[in-house]
Amino acid sequence: MTKAYDGRYYTAADGLRLYYRDYAGPSDSVPALCLPGLTRNSRDFAALAEWLSGERRVICPEFRGRGNSAYDPDWKNYHPAQYATDTWGLLDELAMDRVVLIGTSLGGWMAMLMNYQQAGRITAAVMNDIGPEANAGGIARVTAGAGRLEKVSTFNDAIAQVKIFYEIAFPDWHDEQWRSYTKTTYRQTDDSGFDLNFDRNIGHAAREGVSGLTVDPWDLFDSLHDVPTLVIHGELSDILTGDIILKMQHRKPDLQVAGVSNRGHAPLLDEKEAVDAIAIFLQAL
Repeated sequence: MTKAYDGRYYTAADGLRLYYRDYAGPSDSVPALCLPGLTRNSRDFAALAEWLSGERRVICPEFRGRGNSAYDPDWKNYHPAQYATDTWGLLDELAMDRVVLIGTSLGGWMAMLMNYQQAGRITAAVMNDIGPEANAGGIARVTAGAGRLEKVSTFNDAIAQVKIFYEIAFPDWHDEQWRSYTKTTYRQTDDSGFDLNFDRNIGHAAREGVSGLTVDPWDLFDSLHDVPTLVIHGELSDILTGDIILKMQHRKPDLQVAGVSNRGHAPLLDEKEAVDAIAIFLQAL
């Protein structure tokens, strides 16, 4: 069976070796750039990217410290400003002047930041369960647990840990879905154990509030005023609440919003409501 993507590497400006998946697609459409959440990686977009590659090229990077990308020896570099620098470097290397950005959580937040930095290169944005503001309780829950799941000796132990941490977002999942998600969350170690598939220092940086930014997030969001934008909302989310969405719609009246039932933070974008909403949104472009 032919692999749907090519796994490739590029070198960041500071020399770190970073990974991305490249899904080939028609060159007459604006490529899609898929950016993952805080501790996530390119595998989260596998189903979506395979579908999207029928109509456009799809690039799925892994931020430094995640998945196949190198870990940064300085944890203070784990912040959005650095990720934006890395991502611009990749887009420039690929000679991509414009992209449709699809981002989950942190990745969706990056749509605002990158558009603020280089207006015109983000032609449309899909922000998955994120906005310029977040519910304090949800942020506390996510940052408190980031990077703190323990290394375990068996895959079943890894599943059990993942289920405890993520069941709030996926209350209706069956066993095979938990197995699949755990495969994207853990990696097998040399001693046949299972450890998190990212640098635990990412969680430390988040708890320390490292961002590399001085701009008000609402100013970042306002930069999207003329960029078609779709927000996917997990209806059980403790990060993106209805009140925050209303504030976003007040600032950007043409903002499109699609809810995903029985999902918290964040939908995987393989749910029918999410897929249908993204399809309609992209067709309108």
